[in-house]
Amino acid sequence: ASFPLLCFRSPLVTALIFGLLLQAPFTQPSTITQPNFVLLLADDLGIGDVGCYGNDTIRTPNIDRLAKEGVKLTQHLAAAPLCTPSRAAFLTGRYPLRSGMDAVNDYRVIFWNAGSGGLPPNETTFAKILQHQGYSTGLIGKWHQGVNCESRNDHCHHPLKHGFDYFYGMPFTLISDCQPTETPEMDRAFRRKLWLSTQMIGLVTLTAVLGRLTGLVPVRWKTLTCLAGFSLLFFTSWFSSYGFVRYWNCIMMRNHAITEQPMVTDRTTSLILRESISFIERNKHKPFLLFLSFLHSHTPLLTTKKFLGRSRHGLYGDNVEEMDWMVGQVLDVIDKEGLKDTTLVYFASDHGGWLERQEGKRQLGGWNGIYKGGKGMGGWEGGIRVPGIFRWPGVLPAGTVIDEPTSLMDIFPTVVHLAGGAVPQDRVIDGRDLLPLLRGAVPHSEHQFLFHYCGVHLHAVRWHQRDTGAVWKAHYVTPIFSPPGAGACYDRGVCPCFGEGVTRHEPPLLFELSQDPSEAKPLSADTEPLFDTVIRRIGRAIEEHRRTLTPVPEQLSVSNVLWKPWLQPCCGVFPFCWCDKEGDN
Repeated sequence: ASFPLLCFRSPLVTALIFGLLLQAPFTQPSTITQPNFVLLLADDLGIGDVGCYGNDTIRTPNIDRLAKEGVKLTQHLAAAPLCTPSRAAFLTGRYPLRSGMDAVNDYRVIFWNAGSGGLPPNETTFAKILQHQGYSTGLIGKWHQGVNCESRNDHCHHPLKHGFDYFYGMPFTLISDCQPTETPEMDRAFRRKLWLSTQMIGLVTLTAVLGRLTGLVPVRWKTLTCLAGFSLLFFTSWFSSYGFVRYWNCIMMRNHAITEQPMVTDRTTSLILRESISFIERNKHKPFLLFLSFLHSHTPLLTTKKFLGRSRHGLYGDNVEEMDWMVGQVLDVIDKEGLKDTTLVYFASDHGGWLERQEGKRQLGGWNGIYKGGKGMGGWEGGIRVPGIFRWPGVLPAGTVIDEPTSLMDIFPTVVHLAGGAVPQDRVIDGRDLLPLLRGAVPHSEHQFLFHYCGVHLHAVRWHQRDTGAVWKAHYVTPIFSPPGAGACYDRGVCPCFGEGVTRHEPPLLFELSQDPSEAKPLSADTEPLFDTVIRRIGRAIEEHRRTLTPVPEQLSVSNVLWKPWLQPCCGVFPFCWCDKEGDN
């Protein structure tokens, strides 16, 4: 009975035991029940553009530092290969077609601030749940999830309706039209389609009117009025796409108020960085979520003079290096305010780099490393495999690399869980809580199957066969590259999802990504003994997945995508929309 007593009387042993009790291993959750979250999302950044993912010519020391101090994911996947649907999935943890944010047509993103489509009000974002958990929530930068539904100021799709307490940035997305010195980008193909649609509807209207006047076709005047209204709407939308884009789409907002119309691009970067730092400093004494949604590295590649000509990859490289500097500035303020150990930092891109974005010999889009394809391609890895880095000192083991399938949709349940919230039970959530995987508590991702869509069209399916470590991927549809063998759709600008521009495969193309990550050598029944077994299993998974889908309103339908003057955000009296409220600052 005296031995334990003698032991505990020893100061050395007491100190040792006390120290062991205080020391928490990496696999233990932090005592911090509500960490801060800083989510950094690049725009159009290729996985091959970052140093820690193999680029040795573009300098990204701050992003690389995040990976060195945290966990790097090498199989991190966007849920869509374009901005609007990918970001909808990121915010909600759900495939974008579940919320109607993927397209059945060629209009695969939101084209106007004055469109009526957007992230539906009944969708739940991680910001909305964290708001209920007492977090201060802010979005700085790009939104691209819509603004209004029925009137100019209803703001039904606005960030403040989706759980953000504070918003500063672009409700739309950066396009070359925003930079007066650049060649207009507002989809030339879109303009042509608008003009063709205008002519067709105008012809139908004229035919109906003549039929009514001659008595050959019994058409109601109400029908004629509707047809005439549609004709006018299409014509106005087409006409507005010339010269007015900068005023209609290139605007900056603070909460509900427009601060710049059009935006002054020379100061956009400094204002976004200033707002991000200010948000952290204002909210450092309580739990906060900052979603810094970069305008980098989307064209027109807004880059300050300090970084012009510094990289070895022209303007695109300059732009990426400036974004990395911005990441460093945010990390510095986290350190300065003593928040490093209480803040989970995440860095990713919304989808792969845009291979086709060129002007003459200038490459203005990103590089996707060894992976085939790029932005706009729903199945090929280059369109959906993106950087994914987490840092949380003391909780996540530094210098860790995880080669397991993960998704941008996983941020939703991961953040909600750490904030003490509950994932909604009234809807399908496709994301999975990543914390056990990031901490090393489990060896494998929870994702067994991931479905890769192009619009609402299923192009490919990934099967992670955990018992063998194999990652099978079956392609049912692939885009036809143009010119042939080019590796992208240079003749089109963006690869299509359906129609004459794609090839349907029966049986599907099959790859084993752990052996062939570049998807260079498709397998067949002759070369792979498990071919038929794998295809059958993936086929069953598709059937099970489709049973979970329910019809929802199409947010990117033609009627929702069209420009509507009564929905146009306007600083002034429409159509005289102009202001610069940042000028005095």
